[in-house]
Amino acid sequence: MIPYRFERSRDAASLHEEFDALEPGAETGVEVSVAGRVMLLRTQGKLAFGDLRDSSGSVQLFALSAATHDFDGFAKLSLGDWVGATGEVVKTKRGELSVKVKSWVLLAEARRGFGDKWHGITDVDTRYRQRYVDLWANEGSRRVFRLRSRLVSSMRRWLEDRGFVEVETPIFHPIAGGAHAKPFVTHHNALAMDLYLRIATELYLKRLVVGGFEKVFEIGRVFRNEGLSPRHNPEFTMLESYEAYADYGDMMALTEGMVVHLATELLGTTSLTYDGRELDLSPPWRRATLVELIEEHAGVRVDLDMPVDELRKVASSFDIPVEDAWGPGKLVLEIYEKTTEAALWAPTIVMDYPQEVSPLARPHRSKPGYVERFEVIVAGRELANAFSELNDPDIQRAAFEAQAAAKAAGDEEAMVVDDDFLRALEYGMPPTGGLGVGIDRLVMLLADVHHIRDVLLFPTLRPEQDRP
Repeated sequence: MIPYRFERSRDAASLHEEFDALEPGAETGVEVSVAGRVMLLRTQGKLAFGDLRDSSGSVQLFALSAATHDFDGFAKLSLGDWVGATGEVVKTKRGELSVKVKSWVLLAEARRGFGDKWHGITDVDTRYRQRYVDLWANEGSRRVFRLRSRLVSSMRRWLEDRGFVEVETPIFHPIAGGAHAKPFVTHHNALAMDLYLRIATELYLKRLVVGGFEKVFEIGRVFRNEGLSPRHNPEFTMLESYEAYADYGDMMALTEGMVVHLATELLGTTSLTYDGRELDLSPPWRRATLVELIEEHAGVRVDLDMPVDELRKVASSFDIPVEDAWGPGKLVLEIYEKTTEAALWAPTIVMDYPQEVSPLARPHRSKPGYVERFEVIVAGRELANAFSELNDPDIQRAAFEAQAAAKAAGDEEAMVVDDDFLRALEYGMPPTGGLGVGIDRLVMLLADVHHIRDVLLFPTLRPEQDRP
């Protein structure tokens, strides 16, 4: 009968830490109980050797017909079976740290054969769809997800050490807001109302700043009804943080300091290799405006003061499809995204975005038509987005109404008027800096992986029966 529990006294890593220095053939007299999956099994007459893997590593099981209870049963174990084993810690004559099995018990039977999957799974669909197999078969996958766990934990500690308070805000929103994105819609039967899975945590966190939380953050899932790509999954994890009395300059320092700290703590260095290219995260990061970078990479000077027809010609020269409703700000952003963003390899703080495409950011203090917003681009990908937050309820209402008009004209990603958020602003929100960081993309960067599915334990996939 399969037991209901097993009393394990040691894991593989702690055994190696304490006993690796033993000489070949040494016995310790120390009896331990270990548990895990049998990864390899080989028999040599009256001897049997099995590699036992747990979450910390592997240790050899050494069984003898004369000393091991039910030796024949042990020798017939299948690859992948979970077992618990008790015995003395020894070093074999070949120098392999082992548990000399006195007794053992089957904890779970592997009814599906792993076969050569123990040597690594190369079929990506199998890896993503059967992550429970991938994690055992591929050490690289285990490494990535351990790094992800450590990253989130370290990020949380780093923010808390600076006085930030972690909170949880609603996942169901009565109004989809806080970002340009198409939401997922569901229905609450008891309230007879539609609700939206959140596309951002921004507007609720700002409400908390109004309520007196001067430094606040949330690390949580957000949901956007968009397509799949190497950088996009319909549900993903974001850090959003807000700090009263701060502006986007403070958010630049915060972002740079946090990412440098995470790289140093997790990898021991800020000098990385990503996709075969060297990448240096050490500060200070370059700071440049969006229009400066367009001129540098595309060889054209654009600005919001240019006639719209001229901006449309520039966009068309780069094969950018242009829509009639786009104003100068949207055109400038499209030109930047087509010509410049992917070329920014070293960490770059791209500053000062058009107000037209930034309805939640505060107008720039010295550049009409622009807002105090920046994005951090690393290895050609957006890593963070931050603002001096808009705190004027009248300007915010006008921005919401413009968004609502765009939505009525067919823009499914545009926002609507959030009257409760406007009411909160009317109570007064101090000058505030806000930051959003894509956790998945940061893990991709530090783990040197290139598809978001490789950092999501269970990514969104097409149903198996619908596969081509």
